[in-house]
Amino acid sequence: MQPSTSGTTPQHVALALLALSLGSFCIGTTEFASMGILPLIVSDLQVSIPTAGHAISAYAIGVVTGAPLLTMAGARLHRRPFLLLLFFMFIVGNVLSALAPSIEWLIVARFLTGLPHGCYFGAGVVAGAHLVGKSKTGRAVSLILLGLTVANIIGAPAATFAGQVLGWRNTYLLVALFGVVAFGCLWRWLPKSEALKGNPVSQELHGLKTPQAWFLLLIIAIGTSSIFAVYTYIGPMVTDVAHLPAAMIPVALMTFGVGMTSGNLLGGYLADKYQQKGIIIGFCCVLIVLFILGLTASSSWMLLICMFGIAFSSMLVVPSMQVQIMLSAPQAPTLMGALTHAAFNAANALGAWLGGITITAGLGLVSPVWAGLLMTLIGLVIFLMRGVILRRHQLRT
Repeated sequence: MQPSTSGTTPQHVALALLALSLGSFCIGTTEFASMGILPLIVSDLQVSIPTAGHAISAYAIGVVTGAPLLTMAGARLHRRPFLLLLFFMFIVGNVLSALAPSIEWLIVARFLTGLPHGCYFGAGVVAGAHLVGKSKTGRAVSLILLGLTVANIIGAPAATFAGQVLGWRNTYLLVALFGVVAFGCLWRWLPKSEALKGNPVSQELHGLKTPQAWFLLLIIAIGTSSIFAVYTYIGPMVTDVAHLPAAMIPVALMTFGVGMTSGNLLGGYLADKYQQKGIIIGFCCVLIVLFILGLTASSSWMLLICMFGIAFSSMLVVPSMQVQIMLSAPQAPTLMGALTHAAFNAANALGAWLGGITITAGLGLVSPVWAGLLMTLIGLVIFLMRGVILRRHQLRT
């Protein structure tokens, strides 16, 4: 089997996007399944729920750390070997997670697994955008992220179920196995196109001088932390708040995944058609659903409905944010793409941390919902203020 050397035909483009989406499926599975197997980790390693939550935060911190550092280290590399190297690191990290004898080991292993995450999506989105053309960048982003969202329908619930039956360590081993398959698809289908060559480090670094990009990254880190404040503790909410059996945790994860997938597909369309309006609509919907969830979480049906609603609304924001950040610094597409996912995982760490603090403070397992609502409200206000500042600047010039 030889790697593809062409990426110009529709078939080659479709296969390349499929390979990138398979990679994002594996990444989404390991990221979100960790939340579903949290009670198993707590029981096996004999730690508290907030302490086990540090492993989830460590993954997110790894993403935030690795996004700029690995992007700079591999800036000049062709995107194809760079993506393959990143995915190899991802596979190794999951194997180390499965071997963890203690919570400290697991925290370090999850940090290492998270390092290539943001950079993979940054380089992958740039590769996808080059393959489909600028007019369809939003849909390319959406298709690559499709694997991430489908992971919540199939990957994370299946991995969580496997963890319940076979033990949580086998969850990470299964992810590593699927990672090997995705690695093979990337090697076979990602083209050796000249359009996918790297950029000078100085060119990528120039993007850091763009104030608009930093504003948008801040909005992501704050505004989307709510989804992780809720999702990190979805297991305890299902069993201890709605009083459902542990077997319903995969169902809740699947419901969340369906919401993410459908919201992502609509979000890709909004990113190309309406640009920034999808961001405002998404944030407003998240606020409404979080408020309802905070009042009705003890109802099993409302819990599942709100999980769908939070995921759907949040994913309306993601493709538009990705495109807006890349447009704000077009000279540094890979770094901006990587930092976008670093910002989302900063939101992951922030949400998990805030949720853990509210639970530790004795405010109950529903308290992360209210903490998340506050953070999304702050993110929306910052985004609206940014719009006002930009309009005033345009009027002056």
